[in-house]
Amino acid sequence: MTNDPDHLILDKILAGDQAAYAELVNKYKSYAYTIALKILQNRPEAEEAAQDAFIKAYHHLAGFNRDSKFFTWMYRIVFNTAISYKRKNRYQFQSIENTVIEYQQEAEGMLEKTDKKKYLNAALAKLNEADRTALTLFYLEEFSLDEISAITGMQANTAKVRIHRARLRLADELKNILNQEALTL
Repeated sequence: MTNDPDHLILDKILAGDQAAYAELVNKYKSYAYTIALKILQNRPEAEEAAQDAFIKAYHHLAGFNRDSKFFTWMYRIVFNTAISYKRKNRYQFQSIENTVIEYQQEAEGMLEKTDKKKYLNAALAKLNEADRTALTLFYLEEFSLDEISAITGMQANTAKVRIHRARLRLADELKNILNQEALTL
């Protein structure tokens, strides 16, 4: 049994205090949304997937194995829910007529940061789903290899190798994107 502080909240919920679940939702909603967004790359779908994951988790709380941490279990549910959404909506296209283009005025420093983020996201988008998820969980969410293993279902050593190889592929993609960008100047 782990020394997870969330287990106290879980005890309250399982004892009938449904309002205590709001504590867990508030604690983990931004992480759940981030994981779903990285997989789905669509804000409304990511919000919906994260909400559905919390509902699924609530309905299956009694079956939660307390040998692991709650957030590891929760993120496994978010991960699987987002993957299911992605598979379900794989072939939906958005009409260009319905696309909203937003304009924001930014300072020079923000432009540089935005450019870095743009190129990084473009390179991440070119990676396969498993590589993108592994890099996001390790570098952006700062999960340990054991936690990534529990979330994705792969062995910790496999996750380590995937992250290493994905990082190399990401570097190659960034080089290609930046070379292409330089050629268009």
